[in-house]
Amino acid sequence: MRAVIQRVLSASVTVETEVVGQIAQGFLVLLGISADDTQDDVVYLAAKVAGLRIFEDAAGKMNLSLVDVAGRLLVVSQFTLYGDCRKGRRPAFIDAARPEKAEPLYHSFLAELRGMGFTVETGRFQAQMAVSLVNDGPVTLLLDSRKQF
Repeated sequence: MRAVIQRVLSASVTVETEVVGQIAQGFLVLLGISADDTQDDVVYLAAKVAGLRIFEDAAGKMNLSLVDVAGRLLVVSQFTLYGDCRKGRRPAFIDAARPEKAEPLYHSFLAELRGMGFTVETGRFQAQMAVSLVNDGPVTLLLDSRKQF
């Protein structure tokens, strides 16, 4: 499972003309799920996201977490995080989970974060979405549940 975490001042996701998810300060999380992912990957990555201390304290150091700043999360499913561009000019997505496997794990990831007390907004699974954000910093991090050690 892969996630691109962007520290944002605000973010939203629109499907057609409807805003389906919107947050102020917090994290925009683009979440990719691989064919090999399990609930263990969900639990690990949700805990990692929840615990990130990437907001600045009074001294300007990245010491504060989402909890410390009362931040929110906008989580958007992003199968293209498993695009393989090594051969040719068009990405292959053979490592991305099929929708019937990915969707339950996506919803499980949301449930993990909500179970920790976070406000979590979402995109719409398998929809064509327009994501807008005001990146804060900019701070962007990559997380991968397969790179724990």
